[in-house]
Amino acid sequence: MADKSKHYLTNEQLEYFRSKLLNWKSELLKESKNAQDSLKTQEPEPDFIDSACSMANQTIELRTKDRSRKLIHKIDMALERIDKGTYGYCEETGEPIGLKRLEARPIATLCIEAQEQHEKKEQEFRDEDELPNTSNQFGSSNDINTK
Repeated sequence: MADKSKHYLTNEQLEYFRSKLLNWKSELLKESKNAQDSLKTQEPEPDFIDSACSMANQTIELRTKDRSRKLIHKIDMALERIDKGTYGYCEETGEPIGLKRLEARPIATLCIEAQEQHEKKEQEFRDEDELPNTSNQFGSSNDINTK
C-alpha cells in the first residue's frame, strides 16, 4: 500500500484536478438547468406523432439530467477525497491511480488493474444471468417420460 503521508500528487496537481472537477460540475449544472428550462417551456403538441416525438425528446433529456446528477455526485465525492488527502489512490488497493488515468477520468476511484478486475467480475456475473434455463416447467429434460 502506498504511503499517503507523502502524496504522489503535488499541491499544484491537486489544485489542477480540483479546478477541473469544479469546472466540469459547473458545466453539468448549467446543462441540467437548460434541460429543465426546456422541459418547462415545451407546449403540448396537437399532432399525435409530434407529441410522441416530443415525449421521446423529454425522455432523452430526463436521462441526460439523471446521468448529470450521478456525475455531479461522483465529482463531489472526488472533491471530498481531495480535501481528505485520499484523491488519486485506488479504493481497493491503496496504490496510486496515476496521472494519465486521472487526467482521462478525474472521478476515477480505482487503478486500472482494479478497474479491469471489477469489469471482469461484472461480465462474469452478467454472463451467468444470461445462461439459458435448460429445465422446463416439469423439471429437467431428463425427467420427461418418452414412452
